[in-house]
Amino acid sequence: MSSSMSAYAGDVTPQDAWATLEGDEASALVDVRTVAEWTFVGVPELGDVGKRALLKEWQSYPSGQVDAAFVDKVGSELSAAGLSKDAPVFFLCRSGARSQAAAAAMAAAGWSRCFNVVGGFEGPPNAERHRGSTAGWKADGLPWSQS
Repeated sequence: MSSSMSAYAGDVTPQDAWATLEGDEASALVDVRTVAEWTFVGVPELGDVGKRALLKEWQSYPSGQVDAAFVDKVGSELSAAGLSKDAPVFFLCRSGARSQAAAAAMAAAGWSRCFNVVGGFEGPPNAERHRGSTAGWKADGLPWSQS
């Protein structure tokens, strides 16, 4: 792990993230994938725990450019939702790379309990090179929806 990635609170499984989201009212999930991924692949569904995932792109498609205002946007929305900077905040992407960078950026901005969800939403490709069945939010059987 590079020094820029060492600032966040750590990696957690999707099941551990779900348990905290379910048990701690002052917790949040931030999905940092792209609009296309949310639309065509699906999104975590948190209605059962009285929440919704915060959908904020870390990088734009197709350029891959990091949103320079990401930290401000996410921080504002989390604060507006009543969360303090010591609330557990979980970051999710397709496989766990972008979310790791997003968690580190938020931690560097003073959010002390930022976690990366390992395996992300879809996890790594299986033997047939398909995602969503090996590891991650979907493979763990956690709630999700697709438009």
